[in-house]
Amino acid sequence: MKKILVEGEVGGKKYREPFSKGVLSRSLTRADMDPDKAYTFASQIEAHLTDIGIKVITLDDMIVIVREKLREEDAEIAEKYGLWKRIRKCDEPLIVLIGGASGVGTSSIAFEVANRLGIRNMISTDMIREVMRKIVSKELLPTIYESSYTAYRSLRIPPPPEFDEVLIGFRDHVDTVSIGVEAVIERSLKEGISIVIEGVHIVPGFISDDLVKRHNVNMFVLTLQDEEVHKGRFYSRCRQMWARRPLKRYMNYFGAIRRTLKYFESQANKHHIPVIENIDVTTTIDSIIENITKTYGSEEDVKEDKS
Repeated sequence: MKKILVEGEVGGKKYREPFSKGVLSRSLTRADMDPDKAYTFASQIEAHLTDIGIKVITLDDMIVIVREKLREEDAEIAEKYGLWKRIRKCDEPLIVLIGGASGVGTSSIAFEVANRLGIRNMISTDMIREVMRKIVSKELLPTIYESSYTAYRSLRIPPPPEFDEVLIGFRDHVDTVSIGVEAVIERSLKEGISIVIEGVHIVPGFISDDLVKRHNVNMFVLTLQDEEVHKGRFYSRCRQMWARRPLKRYMNYFGAIRRTLKYFESQANKHHIPVIENIDVTTTIDSIIENITKTYGSEEDVKEDKS
């Protein structure tokens, strides 16, 4: 059987490559289709193209056929596939910022979102903080040498009793690390690199509006209203030996962590940033991607198709 050729375009230059069931099935799994089912479906698409005598097909025409066939099989997957393809065709890099208090699941969701969108770059704000610790001494910026929820212990001047010392320490901690976060965002935009940045330092109001209000920079805040569910996440995380997370420390400071969580919510509401209850992973990811496509992936963002 002769290979079907798929014609695409990069930088104004057309190219042709053989149709690949593997490539198509991977894009379908990013639309939340089961891997085995995705490969079977890709094989069916190849057989269909052969049956109707297709020898060369443009990438856009193939996407139309795939979506039509998907609608017959699973309308929800068809919609997710369409959204994913719209995002993938955009010219500008996509920056996804996922914030939330310790334990709400920002790292897990960031990994899944990056995988779904085909974004290869992901960084934790904890890593950015570690780099800053190597550059700036503890004497100069003591709060970043603490955890976000214990930063108040390093405040040089204790706040007045009527103020919440946990939140004052937290804000000081976040304000410092946000400088590094902004640098990563600016570099990604300049170099055209899509990236997912996650962590406790992604707090609405602390990152420059000039960056956050760009249509290709999307910020989200994750939360967990139920305290027992939140505690359960720490128990689950600490059960893994490789994680080496100090459960006792989290429980000792759980009240402080919850106060930072409420602060995240208030800041998100103040700055009109989506707040997502992170109970179900699939629902959270779908909500994030749906929100992204409201501002990113519109007609003016998508590469002009000259085929």
